[in-house]
Amino acid sequence: MSDLSIRALSKAFGGVHAVREVSFVIERGEFLAMIGPNGAGKSTCFNMINGQLAPDSGEILFENRNIAGLRPREIWRLGIGRTFQVAATFHSMTVVENVQMALISHAGETYHLWRPAAELHRAHALDLLQQVGMRDAADKPSRVLAYGDVKRVELAIALANEPRLLLMDEPTAGMAPRERNELIALVKRLVVERGISVLFTEHSMDVVFAFADRIIVLARGRLIADGTAAAIRDNPKVQEVYFGTGKTFAAKASP
Repeated sequence: MSDLSIRALSKAFGGVHAVREVSFVIERGEFLAMIGPNGAGKSTCFNMINGQLAPDSGEILFENRNIAGLRPREIWRLGIGRTFQVAATFHSMTVVENVQMALISHAGETYHLWRPAAELHRAHALDLLQQVGMRDAADKPSRVLAYGDVKRVELAIALANEPRLLLMDEPTAGMAPRERNELIALVKRLVVERGISVLFTEHSMDVVFAFADRIIVLARGRLIADGTAAAIRDNPKVQEVYFGTGKTFAAKASP
């Protein structure tokens, strides 16, 4: 059963066709990677799914409902979470307060704070921080965190919405190899436990080929390949798009 079905999605900016007739599905609980060289259309496709851009044509079906053109907050309310390439938290708040604010918003209590916000959902927030390995930093100011730890807090915030689909834009950007592999291993464990489907973009091929259940490849706005890591690694079109030869790509993509 598919959680998300993309059908003939297209978007142009003036005369530039950023995404052309792209179609793919994400199955329930699948960990799907979207890759491609710079300018392939990944960000545009991602931003249409998340509601930051409206498509020119095509459908975005989430659990059989067409969400194309809805605003990001409406899409978030339907059960689609997102993390961003550049992670950020409210620096004026503690770590746990950042997660509490996400829980308050999810509960629809943002404009109904009849008691101090510090009391709301703290236990749940601490539990989420425990799951991402940040419980000991709960009462620290967010501004003092290392970047890798901010990424973990961002994950806890994303999970506060109890998403059924999680969109992750370059989740390991700016991280060292050991950090990025630890983070993606953590993400995969948590989403598997919850049955969450994941679509993520990523430039680190070691992460993609080690953790993705399936990979789709975009180039010049079109979908050129869709398959397992082994199939993508050996695909001549993918090799040509990335390096112009299969040898370098095969070596770089080895888990």
